[in-house]
Amino acid sequence: MFIDRTIIEVRSGKGGDGVIAFIREKHVPRGGPAGGNGGRGASIYLRASKTVNTLFNFRRSKVFIGDKGGNGGNKNQYGRCAEDIIVDVPLGTVVFLEKDKTFLGDLSVDGKTLLVAKGGRGGRGNACFKSSTNRAPKIAENGEPGEKHRLILELKLLADVGLVGFPNVGKSTLLSVVSAATPEIADYPFTTIVPNLGVVSVKDGSSFVMADLPGLIKGAHTGRGLGLRFLRHVERCRIIVHMIDMSETGRDPYEDYLTINKELAEYGFALIKRPQIIVASKIDEEGALEKLKVLKKQISEDIIPISALTEENIDELLYRCSSLLKTTPAFPLFDEDEEALDHKVYTLEEEEPYFTITRLDAHTWSIGGEKMLNFYRMTNIENDEGIMVLMSKIRSLRIDDALENLGAKNGDTVLLDDFEFDYIK
Repeated sequence: MFIDRTIIEVRSGKGGDGVIAFIREKHVPRGGPAGGNGGRGASIYLRASKTVNTLFNFRRSKVFIGDKGGNGGNKNQYGRCAEDIIVDVPLGTVVFLEKDKTFLGDLSVDGKTLLVAKGGRGGRGNACFKSSTNRAPKIAENGEPGEKHRLILELKLLADVGLVGFPNVGKSTLLSVVSAATPEIADYPFTTIVPNLGVVSVKDGSSFVMADLPGLIKGAHTGRGLGLRFLRHVERCRIIVHMIDMSETGRDPYEDYLTINKELAEYGFALIKRPQIIVASKIDEEGALEKLKVLKKQISEDIIPISALTEENIDELLYRCSSLLKTTPAFPLFDEDEEALDHKVYTLEEEEPYFTITRLDAHTWSIGGEKMLNFYRMTNIENDEGIMVLMSKIRSLRIDDALENLGAKNGDTVLLDDFEFDYIK
């Protein structure tokens, strides 16, 4: 089964917790803090692999969960780092965040990896908090929470030449003649319901990959027929072979030509700007030559008449494709420079606030914000020193002032994740 789009969920591992420990050895008086740091949680990577052909394996395996890092130990022992998870996907897979369709990466090269969920950092043990004023700290950090994302995976086939046209113009037949591919061929529309790839060997010694795509119809760019689902596979093609049926179909070849080009233009991704070879197919049928003469008067560009049955002008078409490929660069799917995707420049307008405050009812408030919640979750509040660190953070951020400005009263309940305290001016 050919599956070219799926949604998966990835959850990286939480970092291991740091520990509170002290050296307790017979000949080491006042040994001091010796709590080790936790290990890093497992990250999750996607890796392009030429051994995978479709996204079929993700039909059931849709959730990938990384292991938690090991907790720190006594005597400054570090926790074990969890083993990263690497998920193989087909060459040509494009990755987006589901929530806002943010583009994450294009896995078009064998072996290329993409980090999609970073493992949480291990928490620091109490040995890291030793200072000249606090010789025996009783505080440690919990491990940083892992990331959780839902991702859209779209497979966009890696082909040099794409065959486009209305249903039953002879695309599958042409691919079967020029390559070893065996697409389904029949005399009814939409015989091809999945893309087919074939390696074409030209007599001059060159070769290229040709894709036979399902037939397009008017409105394909909006989802009619099979167009929207499979137009994505044309996006990587450097050359488009536009096939026009010359047989007695009842359709006007020139109108077919205009309709397909309009669909390519409406779909975007600069498909209409790709080098295009116009092919008049089924030229061996009765009345085809007369239709071709009329079409040549309507289209100023060169038209190659072919017959897959008699193999007329097949070599000429392949030579033309091979020659164009030598001078046609790859078209980027996105305008962004891939190297620029490795970092983000923040502005004051883009910077998220450290905390947010929401009023739940007349006397209950909730503190939120990703950064504030992460700080809380990494703070070990099982002892008084941990509580003091948390409350000190709340005061330094002036959250109490923000609550007062919003109308909080003495005795109101304030929630911070699963931690609850009373507001006091």
